[in-house]
Amino acid sequence: MKPILLVQGVEHIDEVPRLAELGDQAEIRCASSVEDLRAMLPGAEVMLGWNFRAASLREAWPAVDSLRWIHWAGAGVDAAMFDELVDSDIHFTNARGVFDQPMAEWVLGMIIAFAKGFPETLACQARAEWQHRLSEQVAGKRALVVGVGSIGRAVGRLLRAIGMEVEGVGRSARDGDADFGRVFASDELQARLPQADYVVLITPLTEQTRGLFGVAEFAAMNPRARFINIGRGALVIEDALLAALQEGRIAGAALDVFVEEPLPPQSPFWSTPNCIVSPHMSGDYAEFEVAMADQFIDNWQRFVAGESLCNLVDKRLGFAAKTNANTR
Repeated sequence: MKPILLVQGVEHIDEVPRLAELGDQAEIRCASSVEDLRAMLPGAEVMLGWNFRAASLREAWPAVDSLRWIHWAGAGVDAAMFDELVDSDIHFTNARGVFDQPMAEWVLGMIIAFAKGFPETLACQARAEWQHRLSEQVAGKRALVVGVGSIGRAVGRLLRAIGMEVEGVGRSARDGDADFGRVFASDELQARLPQADYVVLITPLTEQTRGLFGVAEFAAMNPRARFINIGRGALVIEDALLAALQEGRIAGAALDVFVEEPLPPQSPFWSTPNCIVSPHMSGDYAEFEVAMADQFIDNWQRFVAGESLCNLVDKRLGFAAKTNANTR
């Protein structure tokens, strides 16, 4: 019998590129709602979580009886992590690598936008106002990348390539790092913040990192520094960030993620002059869904052949600690 592949977050297989290619290898079911998920989980051996923001698996969990592998179509897996899944022997993989370069490019774009005053230039253009200003040079500025996984490393490499000095903050300290030179431990974060001109937050959201940036962290930043968040909104105490921006205790922020998404129209972030609001799109580019589907299909072929899976997530840590791990 064909193994059952359940695709969460879609109504039809055509919504996932190339998925129809697996029609002769699997019985494919689609579940766009919690109710569908509950009804279709029994017997399913593999689940493709196509909507990485949805927390529906937790609600439908009692219906799981045969699941062996979940592939999550996102780099962050916080929406899918809960105690019962973590404690299970189900293998869990993610889309590590698909979004690294585009997210690094987005960070570079925000840094250049701040340094060259692009928001002010566009505002002046809208008013037909010729206002000459001096800009900043990016080369030589210091960036602190908080989170040294594959995306953080892509950010570090790109910023180094344009002449910035880059440091990383990770779970543990180490010297001689290929991308950062030196990585500082998480308990050294506040001590490194005053030296940074740009702080880039891209750590996974776990119980240890929730609310990582609050009053103390923004107080420790250089008043001329800009804060960039491409991780998760819940990594930040948003009221503390707003206060730091509104009171001029940091120079600006570029935010691609928020606690509540879509960001409500009444949110003060929209009208804060020194804040760039982005609708959780830093990693999304034309054809990114094809890249995610290619990655899943490669892993599917590994699964049916009994080979090791790529991007196996350490469920207790909440991220893919290694590219490959043995699944048998």
